[in-house]
Amino acid sequence: MTDKDLTCRDCGATFAFTVGEQEFYRQQGFTNEPSRCPNCRAARKANRGGDAFGGNASRGFDRPRREMYPAVCAQCGKATEVPFLPRGDKPVYCSDCFTPRRSASHDRSW
Repeated sequence: MTDKDLTCRDCGATFAFTVGEQEFYRQQGFTNEPSRCPNCRAARKANRGGDAFGGNASRGFDRPRREMYPAVCAQCGKATEVPFLPRGDKPVYCSDCFTPRRSASHDRSW
C-alpha cells in the first residue's frame, strides 16, 4: 500500500489518504475511501452537532458518559481503563495489546 491523493467532493482540495488511514479503514470494514478532506469532514461534523458517523447529539439527545474502571494489562503490565468492571478470572488488555488480539480473532474462520 502507498499513500493516495484524493479530491474532496465538497471543496475540491487534494488531500492525502495515508497508508495508516487505509489500514484503519480496512480494520473497521469500511469499503469506500473518504470523499471529503479532513477540514470538510470536521466542518460537516460541527454543523451536525454529532460525531463523524451521525452520533446521538444529532438526534437531539446526549449519551451519558461511559463509566471506566482501572485495570492492569495482563500482557504488558501498563495501567489502563476499561468500560467494564474486571472480574479477575479473565485477562484484561490495554488498547495497544488488545488490538492485535482482536485482529487475530477476526481472522479465524468458524
